[in-house]
Amino acid sequence: MTRPVLPEPDAISFRAAMRLPATSVTVLAAGSGVARNGLTASAVCSLSDAPPMILACVNLASAALPLIRETGCFSANFLTDTQSHVAERFAGRTKVYGADRFTEGDWKTLVTGAPVLMDALSVFDCRLEREHDSPTHAILIGRVMGMVRNDDSRSLIYSAGAFAYPAELRA
Repeated sequence: MTRPVLPEPDAISFRAAMRLPATSVTVLAAGSGVARNGLTASAVCSLSDAPPMILACVNLASAALPLIRETGCFSANFLTDTQSHVAERFAGRTKVYGADRFTEGDWKTLVTGAPVLMDALSVFDCRLEREHDSPTHAILIGRVMGMVRNDDSRSLIYSAGAFAYPAELRA
């Protein structure tokens, strides 16, 4: 079967196609005390292991982005299959905003002072190393300064507009 080559996509069809592949679900967080904020992100990945760095894409309209820029640090908290409620909260679907989002969960600090979710699957405490702006998103490069691993948990994933839980993986 031959599939037609589509013309340059518009923003709506591009976003619809990008929602299909499964991705991990991450909460990016920054700030301290009442000046904390965060967001749910799916465009977060490793960039380098020497030195350890991650890349995260954040919408320029995000309320958390100015705080990340101001503090120069952020955490990337990859969620477990039991934390979809955390993803919903930081995505703004529960109408809870700012520091109030941190009232649920085991939030602590490691090295940079950014809030980290201790029971997330993997936690990366980052210093903002570089930033590049695209038309709609800031591309953040974070140098990992501290880390937490919870090897006994499974990853929360997002695909086709819904959260999913992976089947048992075999080594």
